[in-house]
Amino acid sequence: MSIWWSIHLRRDAASVPLARRLLLGTMETAGVDPDISYDLSVALSEACANAVEHGGDSDSSEAYRVTAYLDGEKCRIEVADSGPGFRPPSRPVPARVASVEDEHGRGLCLIQALADHVHIGGKPGLGGTVVSFDKLLKWREDAPLIAV
Repeated sequence: MSIWWSIHLRRDAASVPLARRLLLGTMETAGVDPDISYDLSVALSEACANAVEHGGDSDSSEAYRVTAYLDGEKCRIEVADSGPGFRPPSRPVPARVASVEDEHGRGLCLIQALADHVHIGGKPGLGGTVVSFDKLLKWREDAPLIAV
């Protein structure tokens, strides 16, 4: 069983819960375990919030793209924006533990904690950032679209 969808969203805070609800609805309909669905929806919300905040000029409402793939036993999610791009530091930086009280800077830490694999990179030849992450799926016993 494979399901995938892709949606272009305006860089507006109201787009974040829309993407989250779309993912949760897809996973619920397919029969994915609710705990896995919740983890992925939180990670998606953080990636979308980063795209809204950092994904373009401050006076621009350019779109960003969310794509989700449920393929067999894995879900992969990609969030791509057209901002200035994510530049990794030139030298290693000590791991930063985000505090619960922090209002900024927790997004990537949360995504890494909730997903099995995370990749952050640029779009080849273009500006922007692509955050992709995946997680192994668990299925409800009564899942209508369980992978075979």
